[in-house]
Amino acid sequence: MYVLFDDAGKFHAGRVMAEAEASLQVELDSGKRVKVKAANVMLRFDKPGPAELISQAQALAGDIDLDLAWEFAPEAEFGFAELARDYFEAPFGPEKQAAALFRLFDAPHYFRRLGKGQFRKAPEETVKAALLAIERKKQLQAQIEAWAGELVAGGCPAPVQEQLYKILFKPDKNAPEYKAVVEAAKRSQRAPLDLLKAAGAITSPYQFHWRRFLFEQFPRGPGFPPLSAPAIKATLPLAPAPAFSIDDSHTTEIDDALSVQGLGTGTVVLGVHIAAPGLAIAPDAAVDKVARERMSTVYMPGGKLTMLPDDVVQAYTLTEGRECPAVSLYVTIDEATLEVKANETRLERVPIAANLRHDQLDSVITEAALTGAAPADYAFAPELAFCFRLAQALKARREVVRGKPENFNRPDYTFRLEGHGPGGGEPQGHETVQIGVRPRGAPLDLIVSEAMILANSTWGGWLAECGVPGIYRSQASLAPGVKVRMGVKPAPHAGMGVAQYTWATSPLRRYVDLVNQWQIIACARHGRTAALAAPFKPKDAMLFSIISGFDAAYAAYNDFQHGIERFWTLRWLEQNGVQELDAAVMKDGLVRAETLPLVFRVPGTETLARGMRVRARVTGVDLLTLDLHAVLAARLEEAPTPEEAAAEAALEAEEDAEASVSGPLTLAIDVSETAGDAAA
Repeated sequence: MYVLFDDAGKFHAGRVMAEAEASLQVELDSGKRVKVKAANVMLRFDKPGPAELISQAQALAGDIDLDLAWEFAPEAEFGFAELARDYFEAPFGPEKQAAALFRLFDAPHYFRRLGKGQFRKAPEETVKAALLAIERKKQLQAQIEAWAGELVAGGCPAPVQEQLYKILFKPDKNAPEYKAVVEAAKRSQRAPLDLLKAAGAITSPYQFHWRRFLFEQFPRGPGFPPLSAPAIKATLPLAPAPAFSIDDSHTTEIDDALSVQGLGTGTVVLGVHIAAPGLAIAPDAAVDKVARERMSTVYMPGGKLTMLPDDVVQAYTLTEGRECPAVSLYVTIDEATLEVKANETRLERVPIAANLRHDQLDSVITEAALTGAAPADYAFAPELAFCFRLAQALKARREVVRGKPENFNRPDYTFRLEGHGPGGGEPQGHETVQIGVRPRGAPLDLIVSEAMILANSTWGGWLAECGVPGIYRSQASLAPGVKVRMGVKPAPHAGMGVAQYTWATSPLRRYVDLVNQWQIIACARHGRTAALAAPFKPKDAMLFSIISGFDAAYAAYNDFQHGIERFWTLRWLEQNGVQELDAAVMKDGLVRAETLPLVFRVPGTETLARGMRVRARVTGVDLLTLDLHAVLAARLEEAPTPEEAAAEAALEAEEDAEASVSGPLTLAIDVSETAGDAAA
């Protein structure tokens, strides 16, 4: 005696070896014995053998016309043997009964499964809808096959071109465009990026990186909705002294300015004046929603995407020749010892006397000029000299708290695209690029950075004193791997060497600064009762949401900036025909170029000491993947001492604590999937 039985939706046949009331012992053709529930036995038969029965039944099942079977089937519940009796001419032996079972089971759009070999035919409208869906699926699969063939042949179908960035970076794995690329990559045995490039989907590496960034971060495009700058309605007093700002020539969002009063009297008052959009823009207003969505200005060579529309920026920026609303921190300082004696925050109008541009003045306002060793023939010379002396003192005090000097001795690099200035339109990637070097810690930079650190740390402490929450940046220690984090409670910032640190001095460029400015304004107006009036209360969930959103956006913007600067650096190598680069060994085969902002891999340096100078020979540049291919040409010096290598490692860790490092180009497409796998 043989039986045909169901095992989790699969049919098997075998010889009955023993039978109890509720189960059977069945031996399969393979010799394996299995226990089968009696309820799962579909058919009992004496001949043919199990393997032959299944083979004959499968062949017969393929010939059963489903439309005809559906017509023959009764309206009520029925078994597969009944359908076999009505559909086949007599005799309808076990082969035909099994064929009917297989065919019914594999056609759920015609027949609903009720279990134990029982079925009910589906309503006519359900069958029609299912058949239509099947036909559409066939047509879609044919379209996928056609697109895949076109890609393999070197052409790019328009629908694939339109979905390019979604396919590569945020794919819908059930989309036909995605399946076509997966299928074409499998057929051609090529990486998707190479395949699409060869098919003409990617014509410009620069546009590829730019459009990818817009797709991921600005899916609705980089433009702004119609917005107008709210007016500042409060009546503000006029500040007692004129102020000056220090920025580069391309800066339009001038957030900060300085003023100095009382030189020569023994007591000097330093004013740090911050543009005050927070006096006009209210939380959840239209302008605020745009700023919160963007979170920050995005910087790149040849342009930027501002956090706020230019018309709004110009309403609050600290432009020379205007009396600009500002949140001002006045710090009283002993002129001889440079000790801070007191501070006060005011809301006021500040007369901006000048917008100084450091790229025009770095060669004029030098350390020698500021210290009296050279003539000082420029505006605000006495004020700048005091600010420089104060900045040096503030930096030295922070370094005592840090436990070691700041040693950011690597240069800052500047990028200029020839013939492409501000407002010159979107770069295309073929422009000639010039890379300049600007040493870190230039006198004007030091003046501004120390004044802003003083303001941010002072305001951070004041918010805590008033019981008003803010957004803080903290770093637990300078140990390698300890990153800077954001939170709502004041905590030491080891990297800065201050007891607490906020971001509040760039409200036109960073959203957390605008949020902190609202809280500072509440403190300026209400003092110790500010917690009741501040927009954000203690334990406000919105603050945590802002921190999370800002962290994600700021990291993505930094990654893009680093990536696009790497693009232009590689472009510079191509344009100048550079064949060799001198570099310093980092770790794991990575080296850092000595005269360019470029980290790249050089095989053969994995075992060399950190900090050792080497020469690398450039063998290729890929602007699409941002890879620089190089080989080791020579070692330029003996290995550094362990102390020198440790110092280099500490410097890298310190510089990376605040930085987001751009990684290699990664795709979301998985060519290991077949089109069928993706559909499943």
